[in-house]
Amino acid sequence: MKNKALRLYGKKDLRLEEFEMPDIKEDEILAKVVTNSVCMSTYKTALQGADHKRVPDNVAENPTITGHEFAGEILEVGEKWQDQFSAGQKFTVQPALEYEGSSYAAGYSYQYFGGNSQYVIIPPEVMELGYLLKYDGESYFEASLAEPVACVIAGYKTVYHTHPKDYGHDHGIVEDGKMALFGAAGPMGLAAIDYAVHAEKTPSLLVVTDVNQQRLDRAKRIFHKEDAAANGVELHFVNPNDLDDTVAELNAMTDGEGFDDLFVYAPVRELVEQGDQLLAQDGCLHFFAGPTDKDFSAEVNFYDVHYSATHFTGSSGSNDQDMKDALKLFEKGSLNPAKMITHIGGLDSAEGVILDLPNLPGAKKLIYTDIEMELTALSDLKEKGEENPLFAELAQIVEANNGLWSRKAEEFLLENLS
Repeated sequence: MKNKALRLYGKKDLRLEEFEMPDIKEDEILAKVVTNSVCMSTYKTALQGADHKRVPDNVAENPTITGHEFAGEILEVGEKWQDQFSAGQKFTVQPALEYEGSSYAAGYSYQYFGGNSQYVIIPPEVMELGYLLKYDGESYFEASLAEPVACVIAGYKTVYHTHPKDYGHDHGIVEDGKMALFGAAGPMGLAAIDYAVHAEKTPSLLVVTDVNQQRLDRAKRIFHKEDAAANGVELHFVNPNDLDDTVAELNAMTDGEGFDDLFVYAPVRELVEQGDQLLAQDGCLHFFAGPTDKDFSAEVNFYDVHYSATHFTGSSGSNDQDMKDALKLFEKGSLNPAKMITHIGGLDSAEGVILDLPNLPGAKKLIYTDIEMELTALSDLKEKGEENPLFAELAQIVEANNGLWSRKAEEFLLENLS
């Protein structure tokens, strides 16, 4: 069968191509991809090419399909898996396989398995690991965003606090404690805010910072203080550029006690060092920011490590349970990943989006793989609607949902542009 996909050949060498797909084997599954959410990790992979640890050395001769945050519909199931999966089921995948000592992953390592593609052949190791995940929700875009939200959940599980008397550890944030999210008006930060406000364990104080006022204003618009307060969370948004003394003024918001849990979502040395200064007794700083500089470092006050038991954790992904947790929260309506989406586009826009991702405004860029459409900000749909009535109607759907993407918007897009 014919397939169209954005494939990686080398450093900054991405090509949107049509090619023939082989028939599936008895231990494989054929699926249609509907959505792929573009991740900064894909940008980094495009920069590094074969130097990336998950990209095969022979990628120039055997190109791999890009994209790892994807969802779609199962079309054909090999005989080995027919007792577990069937055609018509919605799915997403845990992309990082770590199978038999390899670091292979969807969107990095496979010729026929990646999100920026109309179709994929899901290899047997995915099913053997239990990483092909069914989704019973209504929208494909939600399942596509399970992986980034799972990374947020993993971070919340990774932080810990100690028992001085018996040296035990409690994993997770301090319930009803004080929390700060630094550099948190981007895609991952938005997911972190949503989870902090709506998870089973919530802080009493949540302070969100970002120096990008446009992104911060959007976060304020979609996360209402009244909603947070209904869940027992006092929510504040702060642009550090507006403060004379960031550390002193943020510390004052905690009544001088510091933050029990502090998450840094941008690879900025100053944020790490400020976070270190703002930790409470037994406070934990978690770093999830994906620096490209292998020498990235920051100064830490070891006096506080010694006398105040401050400590640090970090994470770079998630596991299948985190993915399942995210999907369940979507299905229940506890979390709304649409808050992360600011742009949509077709497969023909994916190359430009990936290679220019650090310079693009907004948060998550969502690719619909079976349509042709330039990358478009949701806020620009109304303007585009002046020339195209389809966009005018889509703009109305988005505006009626507080400017957010939705199941109704997705269905309209797929019905009219696929």
